Amino acid sequence: MTRTVLVTGGSRGLGSTIVKTLAHQGFNVVINYNKSKDAAEKLVSEIGEENAIAIQADVTKCNEVDQLIKEATAYFGQIDVVVNNALVDFKFDPSKQKSFTELTWDDYQKQVDGILNAAFNIVQSVVPQFIERQNGMIISIGTNLFQNPVVPYHEYTTAKAGLIGFMRNVASELGVHGIKANVVSGGLLKTTDASAVTTPEVFDLIAQSTPLKKVTEPQDVANMVAYLSSEHATGITGQNFTVDGGLTMN
Repeated sequence: MTRTVLVTGGSRGLGSTIVKTLAHQGFNVVINYNKSKDAAEKLVSEIGEENAIAIQADVTKCNEVDQLIKEATAYFGQIDVVVNNALVDFKFDPSKQKSFTELTWDDYQKQVDGILNAAFNIVQSVVPQFIERQNGMIISIGTNLFQNPVVPYHEYTTAKAGLIGFMRNVASELGVHGIKANVVSGGLLKTTDASAVTTPEVFDLIAQSTPLKKVTEPQDVANMVAYLSSEHATGITGQNFTVDGGLTMN
């Protein structure tokens, strides 16, 4: 049976690379988007409606997430994997990043809501069908910046660090139902919409600091997501996989 993967924020950036990689490897894909309708529908046309559907939902709103899960399940019969990828209103721009003394709690709250609340909504909505089938995979996109803050993106990094704690608690409690939960933490990706404003100097610094002497690309992260989505990863849970060319080593 073909496995179905829901990717939040799947219409652009890293999300679109994940969607294309999954489709290429034979998965059905649910492309969640908030505002990028044209990009999402273009992906569906490229993949084919028999294997892809685009569904609008603001993943920070639980009622919209419930409708997203309901519609996706009705279209493909079930959801096997969810990928919490959506990024809400953040740019990796070192020249415009606020210093700690300039930040407000509202800045932090925006990222907590966009990252943690969104993941909470998705997981809580999809988990009942995972429990019923005694199987399911949850993947969240993290960051290596919480280990190595090359640029101190305080609010973003703090929320992503919390995401790892959230996922490990989910893995611990729900493992008895055959549910796996893992994090894939990329380095600063070259290049996505969010990192398009990152300066060449920052990318050069990262490349020179990694054993592989290269900056991580979206495809590197997408390959790990595809592996975890497959039947080859049924024994893996509670892990944070860092895909950054060896810049950080666990």
